Amino acid sequence: DTDPDTPNKEFAPDGWHVSSDAEWTTLVEYLIANGYNYDGTITENKLAKSMASTTGWNTSTDLGAVGNDQSANNRSGFNAFPEGLRYFDGSFNSEGGNAVFWSSTEDDSNSALGNNLVGENDPNGSFTDGGFQMGYLHDKHFGLSVRFVRD
Repeated sequence: DTDPDTPNKEFAPDGWHVSSDAEWTTLVEYLIANGYNYDGTITENKLAKSMASTTGWNTSTDLGAVGNDQSANNRSGFNAFPEGLRYFDGSFNSEGGNAVFWSSTEDDSNSALGNNLVGENDPNGSFTDGGFQMGYLHDKHFGLSVRFVRD
């Protein structure tokens, strides 16, 4: 919004900001190092299950999938709900299968980095690897979820 008369242009509440790519990296590294992978390991990135909400995910029988025994999700307290994303044309995709978050880190004037907590990666609901995928470029016209961090 470039109109100087538009009130309340701030996106985040006072004292908060949209998390940067570096802050997302810090979170992921901390969770991995402290055993939040679904299998308790401290190498690789298998964080999706421990970051996912305990409801709303498409059901899965795959080991480590966020949709497999959802009551065991959210060990980290992050509580990512699978809202998917909104495309620039107004259509929605991946509700129940993905939680997609903006970072404040821009790539250029048209895109910014985003992160995906993936429960599935195709219409048949196949499970990926249980990881929290970082560094995806998304067009700024897309609608993604955000996470605020206290200043």
